[in-house]
Amino acid sequence: MFQYILKRLLQGIPLLLIVSLTLFLLMMKVGDPIATMGGRSVTRPADRERLTRQLGLDKPLLVQYLYWLIGNDWTQVDSDGDGVPDKNGNRLGILRGDFGTSLVTKRPVTELIGERIPNTLILMVASEVVTVAFALILGIYSALRQYSTLDNILTALLFIGYSMPIFFVSLMSMYIFAVLFKQWGLPYLPTVGMFDPQVGKTFSQVLWHMVLPVMSLSVIYFAGYSRYIRSTMLEVMNQDYVRTAKSKGLPRRQVVYIHALKNASLPIVTLVGLDLPFLLGGAVVTERIFAWPGMGRLFLDHLSRADVSVVMGIMMMVAVAVVVFQIITDVFYAWLDPRIRYD
Repeated sequence: MFQYILKRLLQGIPLLLIVSLTLFLLMMKVGDPIATMGGRSVTRPADRERLTRQLGLDKPLLVQYLYWLIGNDWTQVDSDGDGVPDKNGNRLGILRGDFGTSLVTKRPVTELIGERIPNTLILMVASEVVTVAFALILGIYSALRQYSTLDNILTALLFIGYSMPIFFVSLMSMYIFAVLFKQWGLPYLPTVGMFDPQVGKTFSQVLWHMVLPVMSLSVIYFAGYSRYIRSTMLEVMNQDYVRTAKSKGLPRRQVVYIHALKNASLPIVTLVGLDLPFLLGGAVVTERIFAWPGMGRLFLDHLSRADVSVVMGIMMMVAVAVVVFQIITDVFYAWLDPRIRYD
């Protein structure tokens, strides 16, 4: 197993290099970072020429990529005009843990990500737990009562939920549980932010403010997960070993949750393993609508201003998480199914 994990990690290195090069080349074509450095004022031609030279944007793209990757000592940026270069100078490079400095806020990228990622994990992990828990319950129930009246109703509702875009679900939930509930005199849910500034960031405030975004995210993912669990459970329930377990007189609960569910978990683990890395990137649309200060909003805000350092830092973090979680998923395969061996 150790040799397999080491092999997968080594295979991930060239993959990450290819991903980083592709993302970097695309990001350099998204917009003009110098145009956004002046804020609302237009950057003067003389300043544009100076910043282009100081930031190294006059170099070929591959040269800029190498300096972003391994570091450089030629970017001497003096954005505040005090005669002292900003921290953009003498970068160590991403391979040595330096993600650079934001062109917009003039703060280290790691500091910006460190502030936002706990907020994102609070929202996304809660959504994933709610989604998987309810999807397992309804998926198993639908599989055990295939084509029953309730199964048909659930199937119709879940397909409707799966077909709705996230922005529509979010806006409708805000309208129903905030606007209409307030008009009807019922307790209504907050629609923006993580907490009420007048109360402060308390546990109850964060929990109360995350109800609507978690519910909106769960509706979309829950529909797909439950149908996937239903199909895998139906396939497993028709296997010979399940029928053998039934013929031996084992309790129905033991047949379903030990013999059937454990073997049906492999495709489910694959699905969850593919989704978990992207939890770090946040939910761009949902965080924007509910004004949730997470990674999704950070990504969107800095992408619109062509802030290469921040956007590349977020995307590379997600790319590394994909490689790591795929290895973890393979390890779980071996634990769930003893027939799987990585020799």
